Amino acid sequence: MERSLKTEELLMFLLGIYAFHTISYSWWWFLVLLMLPDIGMLGYLANPKIGAITYNLCHHKAIAVALFLLGVYFELEILKLVGIIMFSHASFDRMFGFGLKYFDDFKNTHLGKLK
Repeated sequence: MERSLKTEELLMFLLGIYAFHTISYSWWWFLVLLMLPDIGMLGYLANPKIGAITYNLCHHKAIAVALFLLGVYFELEILKLVGIIMFSHASFDRMFGFGLKYFDDFKNTHLGKLK
């Protein structure tokens, strides 16, 4: 099952790369911005609950898709970009087992405990 989930996330990451190809930004933006959603980890400086909330907001695929679709609807490239980066980053993280966080500990994720 683990291999299947990682393959699924890889394919979603590739979908994010394809989606990025459809907007007018240079490719170097994808590389520069790909790790930006990890800024959500800064919430852990306050406490694990705040950290989990901020991390999950920056790594939630439904939020990413919603932002992308709002960008499509309102014809705003910047919203499409934000959605694509969030979606791609979340897929990239999940290929390596980093899931959405529970409130008790950074290592406790919806994909299981990090080692």
